[in-house]
Amino acid sequence: QVQLVESGGGLVRTGESLRLSCATTGRILTIDVMGWYRQAPGKQRELVATMTRSGTTTYADSVKDRFTISGVNDPYTRDLQMNNLKPEDTAVYSCFAGGIIDYNNFDRRYDRWGQGTQVTVFS
Repeated sequence: QVQLVESGGGLVRTGESLRLSCATTGRILTIDVMGWYRQAPGKQRELVATMTRSGTTTYADSVKDRFTISGVNDPYTRDLQMNNLKPEDTAVYSCFAGGIIDYNNFDRRYDRWGQGTQVTVFS
């Protein structure tokens, strides 16, 4: 099955930048949408940014104009450039891939989550 491999994250000061990367492994036929979600302590997981196979993007209002999701030229990777980070961005960020069909089973469509990577922003 397809797996997601995340990299990036870390500890930064307010105003600094980080870049998260999400790559896929496996024999992929198609993925409908890939992107990033985050979960802060004591809060529900929330969408950060996603990009569909056709390139349509969706951003949380709180990150618009600061975060950029990329991967138009490669539908099986999604990078998240995070600029002007704020303490409220502190969370575990997880990559998500939805509507996966792989070459092992054309009749099955499934979703997959990455293991998560910690982003901590301090003032």
